[in-house]
Amino acid sequence: MATEALQQKVAHLEADNERLRKIRDALIVRVESGSVYKPEPYAAFEHSVVLAEQVRERTEALTHAREEAETTRQRLSDAIESIADGFVLFDHNHRLIQSNSRFRSYWRQAGVAMPSPGTHINDVRALAMNSGMILEEHSEPGSEGEVFLLSNERWVQMTERPTREGGLVVLYSDITDVKNSEMARRLSALEESERWIRVVTDHVPALIAYVGADKSIQFCNQVYAAWYGRGGESPLGKRLSDIHHPQLYERLKPYIESVMSGNSVTFESEEFGEQGQERYMLRSYVPNFGEQGEIAGFFVLIRDISDRRKAAEALERAYDELEARVTERTLALTDANTQLRQEIAERNAAEARLRDAKLEAERANLSKTKFLAAVSHDLLQPLNAARLFTSALQAHSFGPRAEDLVHSVSASLDDVEGLLGTLVDISKLDAGVIKPDVTAFDLRDLLINIAREFRQLANAEGLQFDFVGSSAIVDSDSQLLARILRNFLTNAIRYTGEGRVLFGCRREAGSMVLQVWDTGPGIPQNKLVEIFQEFKRVHPTNSQTDKGLGLGLAIVDKISRILNHEVSVSSVEGKGSVFSVRVPLATHKPNPALVKRDAITHIGQELDGCRLWVVDNDSAICHGMKVVLETWGCEVITAVSMADLERQLDPSVEPVDVILADYHLDNDENGVDTVAAINGSRCTPVPVVMITANYTNELKQHIRELGYVLMNKPVKPLKLRSALNHILRNG
Repeated sequence: MATEALQQKVAHLEADNERLRKIRDALIVRVESGSVYKPEPYAAFEHSVVLAEQVRERTEALTHAREEAETTRQRLSDAIESIADGFVLFDHNHRLIQSNSRFRSYWRQAGVAMPSPGTHINDVRALAMNSGMILEEHSEPGSEGEVFLLSNERWVQMTERPTREGGLVVLYSDITDVKNSEMARRLSALEESERWIRVVTDHVPALIAYVGADKSIQFCNQVYAAWYGRGGESPLGKRLSDIHHPQLYERLKPYIESVMSGNSVTFESEEFGEQGQERYMLRSYVPNFGEQGEIAGFFVLIRDISDRRKAAEALERAYDELEARVTERTLALTDANTQLRQEIAERNAAEARLRDAKLEAERANLSKTKFLAAVSHDLLQPLNAARLFTSALQAHSFGPRAEDLVHSVSASLDDVEGLLGTLVDISKLDAGVIKPDVTAFDLRDLLINIAREFRQLANAEGLQFDFVGSSAIVDSDSQLLARILRNFLTNAIRYTGEGRVLFGCRREAGSMVLQVWDTGPGIPQNKLVEIFQEFKRVHPTNSQTDKGLGLGLAIVDKISRILNHEVSVSSVEGKGSVFSVRVPLATHKPNPALVKRDAITHIGQELDGCRLWVVDNDSAICHGMKVVLETWGCEVITAVSMADLERQLDPSVEPVDVILADYHLDNDENGVDTVAAINGSRCTPVPVVMITANYTNELKQHIRELGYVLMNKPVKPLKLRSALNHILRNG
């Protein structure tokens, strides 16, 4: 800028000098040849001397100005050269004026000729892109300008600043060290997530692996590596044909070809371990589709069913032996009537033993059911932690391949969560742990929330979803009723290949009938009763095998018996089915607290800066909660106990917006007592979200009376975020 001003000043002085020179010449001519007025010779000489002196002074001033401009220009050039960043100056027409050596070095290192002065800025950018000097261009949110990866593997950030005359100053700052540090942090986070994924899979009692398109093992858990690691060598990187015995591999080839064609397959196989032990395996192959729909590989899940198979064979042998004995005894009865009483006594004794065995089996089954219902908290803890970590991973960008793996892990966790949740629910229903909480409530919010949820699922499957709502007041347990409707809708969407699903209701004499219609393949009439039995499923022709256990409608049947709600089904093969549940209309108004509780449906963006305390005895869940909540902009403090929290801060005075507490803590502590101790020491109580795997009605009622929000494990991040937004909006 100073150089341009000096140039203008020099030009102005040169113009004045030229004008004075012309005046001097004109006066000399006039003195020498003028005819009208001719001054005295001495006066003319004196005048010419004065003019010459003025010209000399102006010439000296012009020379001094030129020297000053040159000095200023040199100082400006030295200052520009001293800048560590690349510097480029453009005039008001955005044409190149000046640049420093750092900027010119970018072109020299790329082997490209530097644009000459006067080149337009757009031509400079086009030359940089087309010549290969710039390999990548990124516009990162929050940064001051664009970021480029140069051909010399250095990262620069471009910053533009306008001049007062309309020109442009462009700086190119080297940020390679910053980018490398950022990449190192991302790689560290990715390695940590991979470690947690392996921790989860290594603790699953099954053989888990992932096979690539070239039929090589790309991932396996410890159980898989221990079984197929011949001679202590890891099976990773080896092909299936190398780790399996040739005879076994020949038996597996048809199933491998089927899964590589896009089909999920499940089958039993017999094989021998490294020490020759015979085992029966239940194998499941699930294809993994790439972004373009191609088969990128497939997942392998192998469960050892040797004990079950041996038990079945023993039962079959026992049956054959029993049948032989009955035949023998029958022949003996025909030979000797005298042995009749003895045979009857033996049969009575056998029946007594069978009754005792049946009673013992029923007691064992009940004990198993109660045990599974009781330990659901411990079963859901690691799954809850894994769910939190995968949710946090999905909030970051690691590239298409890593995001695809994270999505696959999340989908697998969804499957495990669904299967485990179904098993726990059926066990709790059998054990009598779940008790209905029948109250009067408005159907409107419940139906709208369920319809919103399944409309997205139906649209994803290409199905038309229609909904007919109602604001009727009914008497039921809203959560158990919602479970019935969700199971109806899940089956409708799962088995309907094309067409529509209708979710609606209609009034009938003192009751409201909630129905789900579909245009699926229908159900044979002789199967309409069987589908409500445990582990019973109807597979229509040409349908793919789903991942369910056949417990959805069994759960519906058990819940309907608990609620005393009539469930019915009608179906026409080839046209579709309709599932119905009849709910009695209420004779009194609903509890306003329940209406408020069921209205938490919207997700806001109000969590930035929210201060949260998380109290959970599982450090993995604490870490997972912290990662997820911090990605939402929250400030999080985690603790495994009240004492741990007090070591970090003073709970009586430290500011906090919401407390998230696990109900089950160590050392006979519980979240309710911990939160009560915190709020008891504060002037104003803090809102609380109580998290538990305990589904008992007594605990639910107790939490409701305390005014806390109750969430069951495994916690769904979307539902947790919705609840936090609701708490912050309503104070």
